[in-house]
This record gives sequence, C-alpha cells and structure tokens, in this order.
Amino acid sequence: MNIKTTHGNLRLPVFMPDATRGFIKVCGNSDLIKAGMEALVVNTFHLYLQPGINLIKKAGGIHKFMDWGKPLVSDSGGFQIFSLIHRNSKMGKINDDGAFFKSPIDGSSHEISPEMSIQIQFDLGTDFMVCLDDCPPYGFVEKEIKSSVERTLKWAKRCHVEYIKQIKKRKLDEKSRPKLIAVIQGGLSKEFRKKCLDGLLEISQEKVLGECIPFAGYGFGARPVDENGNFLFDILDYTAKIIPDGKIKFALGIGTPSDIVRCQKMGWNMFDCVIPTREGRHGKIFKFARKKSLNGKFYQELNVKNFAFSTNFNKINIDSSFYDLKTNSLSYLNHLFKINEALGQRLASLNNLEFYSSLINVLRKK
Repeated sequence: MNIKTTHGNLRLPVFMPDATRGFIKVCGNSDLIKAGMEALVVNTFHLYLQPGINLIKKAGGIHKFMDWGKPLVSDSGGFQIFSLIHRNSKMGKINDDGAFFKSPIDGSSHEISPEMSIQIQFDLGTDFMVCLDDCPPYGFVEKEIKSSVERTLKWAKRCHVEYIKQIKKRKLDEKSRPKLIAVIQGGLSKEFRKKCLDGLLEISQEKVLGECIPFAGYGFGARPVDENGNFLFDILDYTAKIIPDGKIKFALGIGTPSDIVRCQKMGWNMFDCVIPTREGRHGKIFKFARKKSLNGKFYQELNVKNFAFSTNFNKINIDSSFYDLKTNSLSYLNHLFKINEALGQRLASLNNLEFYSSLINVLRKK
C-alpha cells in the first residue's frame, strides 16, 4: 500500500521514530536517512509550547524548520495533555469544549480545542495529522470509558469540520492537502471500540462546505498494554479487523520489534515509538538473532553497558551502512557508555534505527 504525499510516497507498513520536539536525540537528519527512516512523527503539544507555532510558521513550516524533506506525521498531543492532567488534576481539566492545562515548562495557562489542534497542525504543515481524542488512563470504569468514546466522537466531528474548513481556506487541492487520521477509543471493550469506529465512519462520510473528504485512516487509542505491562492482543486484533481495508491502520505508540510483527499480522500498517532511540541512549541495542529471519525469538536485546561486553571485540554490526558501526567493536561501545560519551548514545541509536528499518523491509517482503 502506497500513500502519496507532497513530501514523497510512503509505503506501508512503515515505522516512524518519534521526533517529538522536531528532532531525534543525538542523531542528525543525514543519519536518519542513511538508517532508512522514511517518515517521522512530531508532537503538536510539545511544538505548540516550545518553540511555538508562530516561530515555526515564520520558518515556513515544520519541514523547513527541522530541514526534513520526507513525510511527517503530527500527533495531536492528546495523550501527553491528558497524561499531564490525569497525573495531577491541578495541571488542568478536560471538558467537552477541550483541554485546559498549565504548561509543564513555565506554568502558563493554555487551551487546546479540537479546532485549535487542527489549525496548529495545518500551521505545522505536516503530511498526516491526527484528531484530538479523549485518551483515558488505566483503571477507567465502564461509565468513564463510555464518556471517553462519546467525547472522542464529538471532537472527531469538530476536527473533521475544521479540517475541511482549513483546506478551503488555504486552497489546498487533493495532491497538496494533508491526510486526517481519527482515533478509536473504547478501552478493553469490543462493544465500545465498535461503537467508536461506527461513529467515526459516519462522520467520515459527512459533507462539509459541499465537500466529503473521508478520514485517511484510524488509530488505536490509548496504550497497547495494561497497567501490568501485558500486551493487549485481543482488543488490538479486534480493532484492526473492524477497520475497513484500504485505510491507514495506525498502531499509535507501538512498539517493540515483537509487537510490531504481531500487530502487522493483525493488519496494523503504521507504527511509531521512542523505543529504538530511547533504548539506544540507555545502552541497549537490537540485533537479529539470525539473518533477518522472523522465526521464533528473531532478535536479541543486548545491554552493552554490561561488564561482559568490555572484552567483546565483535563489530557492532558488520553489515551496517554506517562505517562506525561496521568498524567499531562492542567493547569500544561499552567503553563509550562507561565514560558517558555521547558518541556511544549516537552509535547505539543508529544501530537500532537501522535494525527497525531492516525489520520493516522484511515485513514488506513477507
């Protein structure tokens, strides 16, 4: 499945690292391209707070600001906003109008409505944007999940209306306009997930200003694991199956290599996560257990900070596109982490991004 954007075609399935604030830590854009990254995800909430949308608009949009010429997805930031509020009610409140919150940076007060979220994402100029949704935390009871679904549908409708208004206002044609992705909430309930999707499908067919522009895809709302870290296989599988074929199926926040493989089999075809670079910065690298095969336990997670690697002179990745990964040893990488040298974080992050790129290529072939 190929999707055309103004910044190039995107082939699904795809994995996109999270460039939350407009960059991938310790990696430059040339690194990302060489590692095989075809798209990135930026975060509306974080960019809105810092450096601010006005500055990004002056730069000519987020692509020019961060000098990235490939597709970008903007997450609405709803998960971050609601996590902030659910952790500490003094940080804000949520009602049907939108989210009202204090900046974790300087304590200033802010409001983001569904309409504002879409306007901000248009100002960013991303190729894919995500509807603002009501993301419930762990432990919500049925009544609260029901309320979350109802609010998510209300907000999706407002996002869809504003999306078409902005297309008209900015005079964007089918080739130049971004694609809008709605989010399916419903907790662990198949009934609520189905109700949410059915409502989104109805919204998708509604005409606004004489135009009917359906959602380009649907995302899995809320975390893909429970409070104990158990992977929510059944509800992820069910949700993927009820989304119409031919649509983007965005497994938001997924994930580990094994979770990506499992979810791709279910039908999910778009993935994003901080795992490859976050784990890399903490000294964990991913390697195929055998020659790019997905059979059994197909990969290893090596903590190169462990003493055992201090005398391991095997190369980090003899097959890498990066000279430093092909020529430097695990012992050297262990040394870099011991002395807190940023080069170690960079090499481990690049190794992991290249691993994820190879994993996606294997899935595409299969």
